[in-house]
Amino acid sequence: MVDVSTLTIEERLQLLDEIWESLCAAPEAMKLFDWQREELDRGLDDLEREGPIGSSWAEVESRVRRRFE
Repeated sequence: MVDVSTLTIEERLQLLDEIWESLCAAPEAMKLFDWQREELDRGLDDLEREGPIGSSWAEVESRVRRRFE
């Protein structure tokens, strides 16, 4: 077992990314509660009815970069 406290932030983020990707590779292994599935269905229904809302990644990135200039 790895002691994550000995890893750099970059290494921890990489590990987190690898764990996330491994979970995505087997979505059938992820069990959802009924309330979670209902909430996801509600969100998809809203998306189909209203289209995407919010900011695009490019807009968010631009705002963040301007803030730190």
